[in-house]
Amino acid sequence: MRVDAPDPAAMEAFGRVLAERLRAGDLVLLTGPLGAGKTTLTRGIGDGLGVRGPVQSPTFVLARTHPNLAGGPPLVHVDAYRLDSATLLDDLDLDFDHSVVVVEWGVGLLEGASESWLEVVIERPEGAPAEAVTDAADAEHLGADEPRVLDVRGYGPRWAGTPFGAAQ
Repeated sequence: MRVDAPDPAAMEAFGRVLAERLRAGDLVLLTGPLGAGKTTLTRGIGDGLGVRGPVQSPTFVLARTHPNLAGGPPLVHVDAYRLDSATLLDDLDLDFDHSVVVVEWGVGLLEGASESWLEVVIERPEGAPAEAVTDAADAEHLGADEPRVLDVRGYGPRWAGTPFGAAQ
């Protein structure tokens, strides 16, 4: 499924829509260059789930858990940018079964952590100056006013038969 996000408000709005389909045990992997909007999307997911915020980049703490204020699952937001193996993520002892886990930079590290997962690939427009950014924490607002295209792909039985499961 492809989604156009012309601005950060649209990115957050899609996160809220996505949150309506998420439940405890779901794993969402976010892929895209620095400043693509991964944290902005996660902020929308958190808002849609009804978690305590603010949802901000966990770059330096690696993972943040946001308790749910509405009785639903908590959001675990992970930034795997500085991790080079799934073993290091395993050391964080994340609660995959009872939480919605969103992992920035998780592709290649976590696909086997769950029977099913969503991958959201965020594409920046050509000419967006991603190469000028060297720190993920400073990249959140880079090119924020530029449109993005999101490609949402569902893998495994959880997403079969949904709009996201077309990439099987």
